[in-house]
Amino acid sequence: MKVLANDGISQSGIDALEKGGYEVSTTTVAQEQLVNYINENDISVLLVRSATTVRKDLIDACPNLKIIGRGGVGMDNIDVEYAREQGRHVINTPAASSHSVAELVFGHLYGLARFLHNANREMPLEGDSNFKGLKKAYAKGTELKGKTLGVLGFGRIGQATAKVALGAGMKVVAFDPFLDKANLELDFFDGQKVNFDIETISKEEVLKQADFLTLHVPAQKDYVIDEAEFNMMKDGVILANAARGGVVNEVALVKAIESGKVARAALDVFEKEPKPEVQLLMNPALSLTPHTGAATNEAQDRIGTELASQIIDILG
Repeated sequence: MKVLANDGISQSGIDALEKGGYEVSTTTVAQEQLVNYINENDISVLLVRSATTVRKDLIDACPNLKIIGRGGVGMDNIDVEYAREQGRHVINTPAASSHSVAELVFGHLYGLARFLHNANREMPLEGDSNFKGLKKAYAKGTELKGKTLGVLGFGRIGQATAKVALGAGMKVVAFDPFLDKANLELDFFDGQKVNFDIETISKEEVLKQADFLTLHVPAQKDYVIDEAEFNMMKDGVILANAARGGVVNEVALVKAIESGKVARAALDVFEKEPKPEVQLLMNPALSLTPHTGAATNEAQDRIGTELASQIIDILG
């Protein structure tokens, strides 16, 4: 059987599939040519990440497609229910990249707390001519230890982020409409474990209490953070969105930064990917990454091998 990994797959995933007797193609086929490619090459399994969409028209046009797999968590680029109604298997890897996203969020939060995103821009330009000026400009950093991290969305990635926060000495408050509480187990290098019970509270309370705020929610019709939500937050909050573009109103975010309500913010995802608004790209209060939350070698290895394992279990 043939597998098309249209948005790529790790070598470990390829190896596992080939060992299981599958032929793997990592050709990137343009969206409009995908149906023809799948049918002409008798593809049984289509694997995607976020770049390729698998909608009703493709599902209808490719009757030999048995499995649609998403390397990662969110499956908003796949018509999941329709595919399953048509007898296709739809799989994903919800846990594989959780810690990678959590670490990226904290890379941003630590950087924002100490102005690293600004200093790294300015030092190459002015480090020799304005060292004392830059030192003064970036000398009012803040520590994360002892501060409150608010987590909106307390699924796997939200919980993984909370674990990093607990390890950093932060208080964690969380909101999730589907979860009343969670037990977080922190594993340490020598085999010791520590368990934390976190009971979720209302979204409003999280917004009021958080010194730092991170979003881990799926894509949805309305903004999760809009002008009303910014108004509930503490003055000087630091915010991170590594969830989905469109869950934060970017226009309202820029206004909240201008008013001082939001001190600084991190964005890994954007409403207009792959062409984010220039006002965001040029804003010195923003720390930006190009949707790389899950993009670690370790996560991609886990994603590849988990997809391979599921495919082999389903098709034998």
